[in-house]
Amino acid sequence: MSKLPARYGEYALVTGASAGIGAEFAVQLAAAGFNLVLIARRKERLTALADQLRTRHGTVCEVIELDLAADGAVDELARRTRNLDVGLVVAGAGILTSGRFVANRLEAETALIHLNLIVPMQLAHIYGSLFAERRRGALVLLASTIAFAPAPYLANYAAAKAYIASLGQSLNYELRRSGVDVLTLAPGPTRTEGVETAEGIDFGKLPLPMAPPNKVVKKALNGLGRKPLIIPGRMNRISDFMGKYLTPRRMQTVMFGQLLGRAATTAGRTR
Repeated sequence: MSKLPARYGEYALVTGASAGIGAEFAVQLAAAGFNLVLIARRKERLTALADQLRTRHGTVCEVIELDLAADGAVDELARRTRNLDVGLVVAGAGILTSGRFVANRLEAETALIHLNLIVPMQLAHIYGSLFAERRRGALVLLASTIAFAPAPYLANYAAAKAYIASLGQSLNYELRRSGVDVLTLAPGPTRTEGVETAEGIDFGKLPLPMAPPNKVVKKALNGLGRKPLIIPGRMNRISDFMGKYLTPRRMQTVMFGQLLGRAATTAGRTR
C-alpha cells in the first residue's frame, strides 16, 4: 500500500471521515503515505483524527466541515480541493433508514437517496473526469452485501446500494483504459458506531458475523487496482455466491424479509 500515493497522487479525499469505515480509511491511507482531505459535518471529530494522524505519521490533513446533503456541496468540495493533488477519492458518507418504507418520513428516505446515491455519483463524475484527464487516480465507492438482493425493512437503503454496486463495477470497465482504478467495496455487517446505534433495527439480532472496520478497509486497499468488487468476509462471499447462482430472487426476498423483520425494533427511523 505504500506505493499508492506515487501511483495515484499526493492526497486521498475521504467523505464520512468522522466515524466508522470512513475514519478507518483515513487511518490506513495515512499509514500508506497519503496526505488527507477529511470531510464530514462533525468538525471536532475530524480535527481530533487529523491531530492523531499528524502526530503518528506526519500526515498533512485538510479538514473540511461540510454537509454533503446540501445543494452544491460536491461542487463546493471540488472548488476547495482544486489546487491539491487529489489522486484517490473514498465515498464513505452515508445514512441508514430501516423499518417499513411507508412508515418512514418521506424526507428521511429522500435524504438517504441524496447522500447515499446522488453524492457518490457526483463525486465519481467530477473526480473521475479529473483523473481520466490526468490518466491516473482511483475511486472507492461504498456499497453493501445488501445491494445484491431485495431487502424488506431496509428497502430504500438496499436499493441505493444496488445502484452504487452497479455504477462502480461499470465505471471500473469504462475508466481503466484511462489509467483510473475504480473499486466497489461491499461489506456485510461491520462493527461501527452507525450500526451499533442504528434506530429501527437491532443488527445484533442478525445471525451474521460483525466485521471490524480495519479488516474491511485493509481488504479494500489490498484489492484496489486488482479487482472491481471486494466483498470482505468468507461467509459474505458464500452468501453472495448462493444468492447469485443457487437461490431464486423471490426466495431471497422472503428470506431477507423474515430475517430483517425479526431484527426490526420500530416502524423505522433515520439515524
